[in-house]
Amino acid sequence: MSTPAEQYARFREDRKHPHVAAFRDLYPFGLDDFQLRACKALEEGHGVLVAAPTGSGKTLVGEFAVHLSLETNRKCFYTTPIKALSNQKFSDFAERYGAENVGLLTGDNTINGEAPIVVMTTEVLRNMIYANSPTLKGLGHVVMDEVHYLADRFRGAVWEEVIIGLPPSVSVVSLSATVSNVEEFGAWLTEVRGDTVTILEEKRPVPLHQHVLVGRKMFDLFEPGTTEVNHTLEQMARDDAQWNRAFAKNRSRRPEKGGRRPRSRHRTPDRIDIVMKLEAEGLLPAIVFIFSRAGCASAVEQCLAARLNLTTPEEREAIEAHVDAACAHLPDEDLAVLGFHEFRQGIARGIAAHHAGMLPTFKECVEDLFSEGLVKVVFATETLALGINMPARSVVIDRLTKWNGESHVDVTPGEYTQLTGRAGRRGIDVEGHGVVLWQPGLDARHVAGLASTRTYPLNSSFRPSYNMAVNLVHQVGRGRARQLLEQSFAQFQADRAVVGLARQVRKADEAIAGYRESASCELGDFMEYMRLRRELGELESSGSKARKAARREEAMDALMNLRRGDVINVPAGKFSGLAVVLDPDTGNREGPRPMVLTANRHARRLAAVDFPTAVEPLMNMRIPKSFNPRDAQSRRDLASSLRDRAGHLAEYRAAYRDSTHAEDPRIADLRRRMRDHPCHACPDRESHARWAERMIRLDRETENTRRRVKERTNSVARQFDRVCEVLDTLGYLAGDEVTAEGRRLQRIYGESDLVVSESLRSGIWEGLSPAELAAVASGLTYEARNAEDAPPPRYPTKAVADAAESMGRLWLELDQLERQHRLRFLRRPDFGFAHAVWLWCEGTSLDIVLGAAEMAAGDFVRAMKQLIDTVAQIADAAGAGPLRDTARQALDELRTGVVAYSSVTS
Repeated sequence: MSTPAEQYARFREDRKHPHVAAFRDLYPFGLDDFQLRACKALEEGHGVLVAAPTGSGKTLVGEFAVHLSLETNRKCFYTTPIKALSNQKFSDFAERYGAENVGLLTGDNTINGEAPIVVMTTEVLRNMIYANSPTLKGLGHVVMDEVHYLADRFRGAVWEEVIIGLPPSVSVVSLSATVSNVEEFGAWLTEVRGDTVTILEEKRPVPLHQHVLVGRKMFDLFEPGTTEVNHTLEQMARDDAQWNRAFAKNRSRRPEKGGRRPRSRHRTPDRIDIVMKLEAEGLLPAIVFIFSRAGCASAVEQCLAARLNLTTPEEREAIEAHVDAACAHLPDEDLAVLGFHEFRQGIARGIAAHHAGMLPTFKECVEDLFSEGLVKVVFATETLALGINMPARSVVIDRLTKWNGESHVDVTPGEYTQLTGRAGRRGIDVEGHGVVLWQPGLDARHVAGLASTRTYPLNSSFRPSYNMAVNLVHQVGRGRARQLLEQSFAQFQADRAVVGLARQVRKADEAIAGYRESASCELGDFMEYMRLRRELGELESSGSKARKAARREEAMDALMNLRRGDVINVPAGKFSGLAVVLDPDTGNREGPRPMVLTANRHARRLAAVDFPTAVEPLMNMRIPKSFNPRDAQSRRDLASSLRDRAGHLAEYRAAYRDSTHAEDPRIADLRRRMRDHPCHACPDRESHARWAERMIRLDRETENTRRRVKERTNSVARQFDRVCEVLDTLGYLAGDEVTAEGRRLQRIYGESDLVVSESLRSGIWEGLSPAELAAVASGLTYEARNAEDAPPPRYPTKAVADAAESMGRLWLELDQLERQHRLRFLRRPDFGFAHAVWLWCEGTSLDIVLGAAEMAAGDFVRAMKQLIDTVAQIADAAGAGPLRDTARQALDELRTGVVAYSSVTS
């Protein structure tokens, strides 16, 4: 029970923050300190950035923003990165505040868009800002849930566009996972949005315990009450390493292709082991992360084959009723191809998979039933970690490597934190459990490092796009648009990096100034004198290099012309001096290596290193046919004859004559100018020269740093300039004016925005049927998972083939234009989905279409949703006419069967 003093302090706080007090009383539990601090900052009129671990309750701060807006008669937009999250928040808010007060705006749904609370995807809000939508009027707060998505390579720019573009009167509530540079991100928000309070919470509300599962035995990762790695796990790893070394020593020495994977004396748990152990330890419900869709599906099959059943008869009945109701819209004839009966059987036993290849309806069932505690084990890919709220008592990570589309890479500390962050349900579990499966070669210290590193850096992926450019220029003009983009987090981070580099440059410049002063000479401009001196040195050096190269070439030519019996003077090496050639060896692939006999009776084969300069035969002498270089007497006789025959030659006594070269006239001129310079006579000339050399050397070393600073400064704005240059060339912009073509581009979003606009301009799609238009438009959204191995596209009609060919040529022209302006934005159209789209629009059954597409049902529906979004943009941008009518008919044909269903409960 609180003391009178504590009660009075709370009373005073409640009077100061009445809205926080009223909001706090809505919950049966007390708010955490970081939640209270964030809510109070919001009520005081600040923007807030809250960075906290998964499951810590940071979304409660976003819910307070909704509460505060309603209480102060203002609007609140709640944005999320994915439609599933938007749908979930819509359902939550509608239940709390009444359906009449809540709206939903996603690519699939428009419900009550003028309500005081509107939940939407971030892209929808971005589009509203660019369109100056009247819906923005009266907006008080914008909640940006999962704001760390701005690091996403494909969609991250949208978050920055929204943060920069929102009216200054709007308070932004940014909710982020724990990132290591949260202060930097908060500083940027303050710069672009005004005063922003940054609140970092690193403590998990539910403690997380880490384990390693070996066979069916669970080991704690750390020694009890310490941060030391479990000694037993370390010993197991050492035993395995020793066993592998012994095995390698004793096995056949025959090389093995691809090497050999490490083996273990301890068993890696199978799927059945995992489920049975978790159930026995009371650690269900659990999410088991497997970085493979096929692995997730296979895990469910293995559990069913083992007759595992984790539900009571009552739970089974509730699950089946929920699934039947949720899937009632699915056509009966499609149930078999969708795997409905197998899905229903598994989930009724409390076991399910969750991955992007599943039908959205099935995923929604898994999410709902898991949240209700009816599904006990979910085998999921990592996409679940970034999705909707699905906390568990325990999280299992199958292995610590994953395929990223190109190679197997290690799970990062940030990914590990994100995955295990789901373990421990607030208000339900007193602790959460993260479990890693034992694998051959597992390093417990590495796992401990992942578990101990809870943060990761948030780096901007922002870049200006064509659509962004025309929208910004239309709103504020090119100059102001450039200034706005200089406010991006990308530029902010680049500038912060520049600060350190600029400091290095500044220190170097100070040192250079000091060196310059020490090098100054009263007799004249010493730096001018140094320029002459260095130019002379460089010219002499380059001349020396050229002469050396020429001498090497001359030497090789001379060796190639040697004959047996030639007497030469070997210019260098251990055997330099007079010698007679026994074998010129001119046929050697690596260059001549002549065998000679020296005047000192040594028979040796020489190399190119012994001939730095060319040799000329001094004479030629006959070598007896009976001469044997291995016979000492033969060598003595021939060496004596060599000395006698060559005794009269002056060349034998003189040093070997080197080639003479006329001096370069430029060198003579520089030497004259140096002698004539007043500083040449300075008694301190060499002292000045040493200081000048230091200055020149440091200046050259600093030049690279200066270049890096220049490249980073205004880098986003310079990229924007290049984007505008492309748009100028194509006639979308005319200075600060957006042309009629540019206004059409304003309504086209996505990475192929310019291809869409140019296709409309050139009339490529005119005269196509609705199914044909949908087929060719799929080339703008579809991307084969393994593009290199993908078969050539099938075109259902000649019109589709012709349009696809024209789009390919158009892309090539645009790609060439981009390259000229140092840009690479546009992706080549991929028509691998065109035939399946055409079949679908023509009313072909789902099983045949999925077979033609070679896709899972979930991938097919997601690809169709993306296509629908693009075709809707085509209809909007085409303007009144036949093409708009065709596009709208195509939308009707695309929105059929499983594609037509769009839930607002997931």
